[in-house]
Amino acid sequence: MTGTQDEDQFRDYSSRESIHGTDPVAEFYRLNHKYQTLAFARAKIEQYGALNLARMGIWQACELLNTLVDDSDPDTSLSQIQHLLQTAEAIRQAGHPRWFQLTGLIHDLGKILCLHGEPQWAVVGDTFPLGCEFSADIVYADFFAANPDQMNPDYQGQLGIYAPECGLDKVTMSFGHDEYLYRVTRAYLPLEAQYIIRYHSFYSAHSAGAYDYLMNDQDRELFQWVKLFQPFDLYSKGHAPPDIEQLQGYYQTLIAEFFPATIQW
Repeated sequence: MTGTQDEDQFRDYSSRESIHGTDPVAEFYRLNHKYQTLAFARAKIEQYGALNLARMGIWQACELLNTLVDDSDPDTSLSQIQHLLQTAEAIRQAGHPRWFQLTGLIHDLGKILCLHGEPQWAVVGDTFPLGCEFSADIVYADFFAANPDQMNPDYQGQLGIYAPECGLDKVTMSFGHDEYLYRVTRAYLPLEAQYIIRYHSFYSAHSAGAYDYLMNDQDRELFQWVKLFQPFDLYSKGHAPPDIEQLQGYYQTLIAEFFPATIQW
């Protein structure tokens, strides 16, 4: 897959400064790693798991995201709908199934939480397990020193509160758009798509192999789809912006194959 950036330039968090002399991505992760605690994630899952935020269609949600730029992403300043279409188009051009194309289109729609009052550190960025030790493979891992969970003895060690190979479904991840969208869409999509949506930001696992000791056999099998999805999500960001009007009809038809006109969010 080719683009305007080399692949080794993506997810490069070094030497980034704003015009004010501070790194906005580092500041994002400082807040994220400080405030994403087990108690916080459980509270947000309870709050948004009821799916009483709104009722709308998938394409309507895509359009809603068009005003958002992800503060955690060092690779692009495109709007979210442009990134979603880039990802879906790269998957389509590679000849993958229609459910996979749809997953590319919708995978970040959970970021609408940023437009409903949630700070970006609670919605976007890399995700990671809570209730156990933080892996050194997580980006900006040094910032976890300020996380209150570091003081809870029950959450220390590789396993923390979990049993070996308990399965990721039993693991509470840092809260964000992945978990939220998984809960919004899981009734409509195949299991492979659910895994991609729920864990596509779990970079320490699908890029560095961290937390394998928490995974069961189903996780390992289905994570092959998460790993297959990763380059489409990441490396398509260097491509030219897509023509939204030209592509809208194709993707509205694709959406209608899997989703009703409106769903609960």
